[in-house]
Amino acid sequence: MARITVEDCIDKFPSRFELVLVASNRARKLHTGENATVEIDNDKNTVIALREIAEETITTEQLKNELIQEYQTNPFGVDEDLNEIEDNSNEIQTDTNQLDSNLSNQNDTIENDSIEETLNDTSQDNLEKSSYEDKEQD
Repeated sequence: MARITVEDCIDKFPSRFELVLVASNRARKLHTGENATVEIDNDKNTVIALREIAEETITTEQLKNELIQEYQTNPFGVDEDLNEIEDNSNEIQTDTNQLDSNLSNQNDTIENDSIEETLNDTSQDNLEKSSYEDKEQD
């Protein structure tokens, strides 16, 4: 069979970039031992992958899905694991809000104590002044 090129397969995908990603992923899978769906004819894996795409022996959707699975980073297989993480993050947020509230209350208490102390000191000073003034008037 004559050599196959990217131009022979470009009509199967909306962009060259997508075609190259899918074809290279398929070539890697062929290299790791997957069976080819076309005759090998002593061709390299990249040529075999392009021939499979051109002859549509593997659907473009299947190739895209394999590529997505290859690069997918979400290790969770069950929605329960995701829900558990969301629940934990909500608990952490609640704990953080409670800590903020406690700190705010403590700051208010410290400020109130400081104000009371200042008022007491001022009152004491005023008393001393008035008693001194009273003594001077006598």
